[in-house]
Amino acid sequence: MSNKEAVAMTESYPMKGGDGTYSYTKNSTYQQESANYAQEMIDEAIAKKLDIKSLISNSSTLCIADLGCSVGPNTFIAMQNVLEAMEKKCLSQSNASKAPKFQVFFNDHAANDFNALFASLPHDRQYFAAGVPGSFHGRLFPESSLHFVYSSTALQWLSKLPEELLDKNSRAWNKGRIYYTSASEEVANAYAAQFTKDMKNFLNARAKEIVAGGMMVVLMPGLSDDIHYSQRSAGLLIDFIGSTLMDMVNEGLVSEAQVDSFNIPVYCPSPKEIARLVEENGCFSIERMQMMDSRSKRNAPLVDAHTFIMHLRAAMEGVFTKHFGSEIVGEMFDRVSQKSAEVSCLLDKGYNERERNQVFFVLKHK
Repeated sequence: MSNKEAVAMTESYPMKGGDGTYSYTKNSTYQQESANYAQEMIDEAIAKKLDIKSLISNSSTLCIADLGCSVGPNTFIAMQNVLEAMEKKCLSQSNASKAPKFQVFFNDHAANDFNALFASLPHDRQYFAAGVPGSFHGRLFPESSLHFVYSSTALQWLSKLPEELLDKNSRAWNKGRIYYTSASEEVANAYAAQFTKDMKNFLNARAKEIVAGGMMVVLMPGLSDDIHYSQRSAGLLIDFIGSTLMDMVNEGLVSEAQVDSFNIPVYCPSPKEIARLVEENGCFSIERMQMMDSRSKRNAPLVDAHTFIMHLRAAMEGVFTKHFGSEIVGEMFDRVSQKSAEVSCLLDKGYNERERNQVFFVLKHK
């Protein structure tokens, strides 16, 4: 598939914009928590694996991209941390008295709330900022133009839903469900196959855009190799939302056909799946890959149902609204929130102490 074809077929799933009660800006502390947890590993990767001296020998400006930046403070915190680590490495590796200039590209779909994003740009930032609208499943930048790529909690979004999920004649038809957590193996395999296609396009695009010796750091929801997809906590909450929709079907508020034709376009891969795709691509070396659980450092319950629901609403309300309409979606989330005690019990019961909910990996362009 060509990059143009990949872009043409890509769906847009923007986070909830603005700064209202249900906005991503107000409900993305879990994502920030994960990014903060990974920061030490990012610093270490830059310090030990990134040859800044070689990169700046061909350019006085280091170009960094945040793919899937969304809105809110998380992207600015992450970019500042990356810049500080690169600046420190630069000053320690060369005899220069000051670090090079930095250009940061904030990327997301055109439907992203870029107005809110740039209205909150830090005034004291030490970099030039630019927005790059478009899907990261295709090409976004000129060849060999990026030195460092960062992406956090974004690559789990599929470019589109697997077509088999909506085909009544397919064994992967996901009737009465909106996700793959409690679905058949055929449904899960359809999700995995779509992720494989998307990840191949992503890696092919970055292989052209990142300079030799450049680095890419990715943090995304994942699943440990030894955990079955039916045990993932976030999936259990999505299943609960699906059952709430079916309750509304039984009450005549939503048609059964509407639910049957809807699925959440998110897939959480295992390290083994990612490593296989990187190796098949052949342009990157895997410098580090591991599962992590930022919840282990949280000074609060591992599973907070109300916060979990609010975060999921900020991330996915737009997907639901596009299909069901805002009135139905508002009612649906109100019902789920009213049953937060039941949700909490479900999540506590389903929580697996072996579960690591995020996969972190560092790739270096050969």
